[in-house]
Amino acid sequence: MGQDFSGKVAIITGAASGIGNSVAAYFAERGARIIGVDLSDSITAAMADLPGDGHHGITKDLTAEGAAPQVIDEALRAAGTVDILVNSAGVVLLDSALDLSDMMWDSTISVNLSASFKMAQAAGRVMTDKGHGRIINLASQASVIGLDQHVAYCASKAGLVGMTKVLSMEWAPRGVTVNAVSPTVVETPLGKKAWAGDKGDAMKKLIPVGRFAQPEEVAALIAYLAGDEAAMITGENILIDGGYSSI
Repeated sequence: MGQDFSGKVAIITGAASGIGNSVAAYFAERGARIIGVDLSDSITAAMADLPGDGHHGITKDLTAEGAAPQVIDEALRAAGTVDILVNSAGVVLLDSALDLSDMMWDSTISVNLSASFKMAQAAGRVMTDKGHGRIINLASQASVIGLDQHVAYCASKAGLVGMTKVLSMEWAPRGVTVNAVSPTVVETPLGKKAWAGDKGDAMKKLIPVGRFAQPEEVAALIAYLAGDEAAMITGENILIDGGYSSI
């Protein structure tokens, strides 16, 4: 089992499915109380399926005005505090730079970057007041390299890393660390579907280890950064891409 998060409260966005749900399960298995946030109303059932007690689901569009403070207020009412925030909610809207629509650009930046900042800001107010907290932003290998048809996605994830560095500087003296984790393709159910067949095989050939990441591998790295052992790590963007970005 490794780390023990008993008594800790973790807010995880995008927790109804995919990486966010895997992260929620990883923390719950290690004793954390999970406040899961998702646009989908399936978040309630997803939280009920986690091991342990006291988990709470919040259905919320994080791009809506005032959404982040509302989530934090509800989390405080449900669990009394906030120890960990994992910003995992995100979208992938792809097209060439010449053809990308305003809607696709605006939606990508709004969900991936702006909503993550507002959640970090709202949680950061609680964490800095009490002198302790851990924030982990789910970025991507797209934060450090260019990918075809990913202009909005790359921009949003690079922005997330820049945001991470500033927050880490401002909040480290008040006991709060802020880091980013940047995976390659992750084999969630959606990831397996999107990268099936020849497309996936071609992509794997570009990754030195020859495979995609597993959700549990990403969750384990996030959990490490959320633990006491990582107290000296802040402002980092840690790649978990099998060496792809080092080529």
